[in-house]
Amino acid sequence: MNMAKRILIVEDDSNIAELLQLHLRDEGYDISHAADGELGMAMLEQGGWDALILDLMLPGIDGLEICRRARSMARYTPIIITSARSSEIHRVLGLELGADDYLAKPFSMLELVARVKALFRRQEAMTRNLRMDAGTLNFDGLTIDPIAREVFLNQHPVELTPREFDLLYFFARHPGKVFSRLSLLNQVWGYQHEGYEHTVNTHINRLRIKIERNPAEPEHILTVWGLGYKFAASPQE
Repeated sequence: MNMAKRILIVEDDSNIAELLQLHLRDEGYDISHAADGELGMAMLEQGGWDALILDLMLPGIDGLEICRRARSMARYTPIIITSARSSEIHRVLGLELGADDYLAKPFSMLELVARVKALFRRQEAMTRNLRMDAGTLNFDGLTIDPIAREVFLNQHPVELTPREFDLLYFFARHPGKVFSRLSLLNQVWGYQHEGYEHTVNTHINRLRIKIERNPAEPEHILTVWGLGYKFAASPQE
């Protein structure tokens, strides 16, 4: 029998925390809660968590700092940031520091539960893929190591967020195949509904900036007009 997934919620609003615990426990998850940054960080360091739901605005250590420290740990813990700070800069900051997803308050509890499920589905699919094909992928100076989750361009390390890595690795495992934005959303993000296709565009633009010699004239992540995007294994494709 599979052990219940362990989720740590770091949230100082007691009403939100109570609702989160109620809905996630109804889904069979093992939930723990910390009401401030110091306790949240201490509990996170104890390890063994399958996911972290993290508010940005916390007493003591703030959520961005917890996210930063979490990404310096040996074990990779998926992170969903929640915050009343809905501005683009805070969303980008959270994703840059390694968060896997971001929800602006107020959010639907059903939406958050759906995001958690999608997070675990994506993680399990990636684990299955790694078991099937754990080899390093090489494309014209671009090297992708799925085990270490590292990317190198002409032997220089490329810093990617977790979702950027997942998107690049998915592309690289299907060279030459065209994917629509909705298909990429389903395959990489795990969302089964429309409305978030702009997220795909944003991540592709950021990937191009990081891995293409000239982002304005990409050689690897190509736009197929009217259809979507494809990954070219070599610049000649």
